Amino acid sequence: MDLRTFIDDVTDIVRSTNDEHELTTRIAKRMSALLTNGYRLPPELTRPSSSRHVTYPLYIAPDNSWSMASVVWDVGQRTNVHSHDTWGVVGIYAGVEHEFRYLKPPESAEPTPLTPAGEAQWSPGQVTVCCTTDDDVHAVEAIGSEPTIGIHVYGGDIGTIKRRSYDPDTGEAHWFVSGWDTPET
Repeated sequence: MDLRTFIDDVTDIVRSTNDEHELTTRIAKRMSALLTNGYRLPPELTRPSSSRHVTYPLYIAPDNSWSMASVVWDVGQRTNVHSHDTWGVVGIYAGVEHEFRYLKPPESAEPTPLTPAGEAQWSPGQVTVCCTTDDDVHAVEAIGSEPTIGIHVYGGDIGTIKRRSYDPDTGEAHWFVSGWDTPET
């Protein structure tokens, strides 16, 4: 499968259902096919930054209904605990991602420490539904001896969505917009 076919398939899936669980299941199958059929990211979209993880846009739907990114962490880099406030599917392209999940706190509740909900390690070729709007709080870390590269597909333009970053010890949340990174050429 090539990238154009993947984009066309995801566009059709997004247009055909509003059920996030069905949508992410179907996209995960297509992501698995993309990874197992030898899709190769351009080298400039696999380069880590020494200061933080980077998010390179691969595709943003013209109607902003979904987006696709190459997300790259250098060895040892870790995200803050954060939400997505949309659905998402991640396929690991290279390296190993260690994910730390938390129960999503109720929006109306006073901040309390976040409740851990498990950990997982994801290796090249593996695909996970990273989030649906009812379950989307986590942090990830690049472990192993090489940068971790994930191909991420999200509902909406993830670079412009207002999301939450959490202090796991207190549950206090702060709003942020991640934006997009530009690869060095």
